[in-house]
Amino acid sequence: MMEKLARILIVDDEADIREMIGLALMRANYVFDDAADAEQAHAILKHATPDLVLLDWMLPGRSGADFAKQIKNDPRTQSLPLILLTARSDEADKVQMLELGADDYVTKPFSKRELVARIGAVLRRSRQKSNTQPVEFEGLQLDPGSHRVTVLQRIVEVSPIEFRLLHFLMTHPERVFSRGQLLDRIWDDNTHVEERTVDVHIRRLRQVLEPSSHDRLIQTVRSVGYRFSTH
Repeated sequence: MMEKLARILIVDDEADIREMIGLALMRANYVFDDAADAEQAHAILKHATPDLVLLDWMLPGRSGADFAKQIKNDPRTQSLPLILLTARSDEADKVQMLELGADDYVTKPFSKRELVARIGAVLRRSRQKSNTQPVEFEGLQLDPGSHRVTVLQRIVEVSPIEFRLLHFLMTHPERVFSRGQLLDRIWDDNTHVEERTVDVHIRRLRQVLEPSSHDRLIQTVRSVGYRFSTH
């Protein structure tokens, strides 16, 4: 089965840089959204969560530094991988970027090859971390280490498939996934199952979460698929 393409959000006020990065990303089999300033980027993040944000440090108006702080202070986006683009090479600036929570930084001018390599490295580290870190929202907690799901500190029983399905949805909040995409990411490549199998497991998850009303977090998007909603 085909691996889902990672989605990158490019935030830079220079259109030619956004275009250049976008072309490099497409050649490296990524998909992307782009924004010219923090306000446009914020509007995109309200509706969908990318796999990584590529953020210019020196945006006009609201600075990249301020927007990076917002990303890292918002529970919905605080674990989002972040690479900062900067024309400044002072050590103090680089230290500040890392202290803000950036996973990496790239100094302008940069080579497209280096940028794509750094994006790939950050995404790999992020995926490894997300596979082991507990995730929690409104009292619903999933802990990959103990393979345990708790609701308001009470253990609930889910199957291994349902555990992986819930983990994937919780670690990709507000992203809508089709049944086919969920099959690609959750089920073994050698397992042949129909798309309606996803509906069965979603229904079981909702039944487990219904007593505490957490079932409302797993939303059906008509004619598209499912998402884990944090709104």
